[in-house]
Amino acid sequence: MYNKPNFFALIIGTEILNRRRKDAHFDFVTQALEAKGHRLAGSFIIEDDPALIVQALKFIASQPNAVLFSFGGIGSTPDDHTRKCAAIALRNGRIQTHEEAKRIIEERLGENAYPHPVKMAELPVGAKLLANPVNKMPAFYLDDRYFFMPGFPEMSHPMVEHILEKIIPEGAPIYRFSLTASCKENIFIELMERTPKGVEVSSLPKLDNGKGWRVTLSVASEDRALAQATFEEYIELLESKTISYQLEDKV
Repeated sequence: MYNKPNFFALIIGTEILNRRRKDAHFDFVTQALEAKGHRLAGSFIIEDDPALIVQALKFIASQPNAVLFSFGGIGSTPDDHTRKCAAIALRNGRIQTHEEAKRIIEERLGENAYPHPVKMAELPVGAKLLANPVNKMPAFYLDDRYFFMPGFPEMSHPMVEHILEKIIPEGAPIYRFSLTASCKENIFIELMERTPKGVEVSSLPKLDNGKGWRVTLSVASEDRALAQATFEEYIELLESKTISYQLEDKV
């Protein structure tokens, strides 16, 4: 499963879509993954709609080697649907009281665990717990690849770091070479069409007022020599056409 995992972020919260809160997860997850040699395959922000959550989870689970970081909706209020939706999407609706989660909630809150907070112990069958470093209310995960965390960054982000440190193996480093050239991106099309397997090439054009078209080209691969050789082909093309360029970075 962890051979070339495809990472997805699912950010659940109507309050983000209507701009009552600003998303804090996307940037963090991309940086945390990059530090471990991984990258996101997709990121979604969706509202607190049970049917939509279920469909999003099913879609992500259908992708090869999917690993999910889901944020939000695991509390005990009526608009917290993620626990039940995860059970529907990934466990055919099977949900049960997780006794360890129940014990933690009761120890933390005492009689105030009832009637509502204890509902957070109702988890999909087979769930494992993720420790919460802030208020001790546990999050959970399924199959060592679907991780469901609170929407609060101060709680969930340490969980992501723990997952990447203890559960998900590190990926291979990515070697990236970039330049910005004073031209349109169509000059690169033929070379891009011959991109070797295992190499990612992207171009980002920009119309710079007063300077005309500029394009930032990026070549990346786990194979440093292959990435560098491919990148050199673009440099040779630019130099053959006397197009000015500036090297951006090498990793």
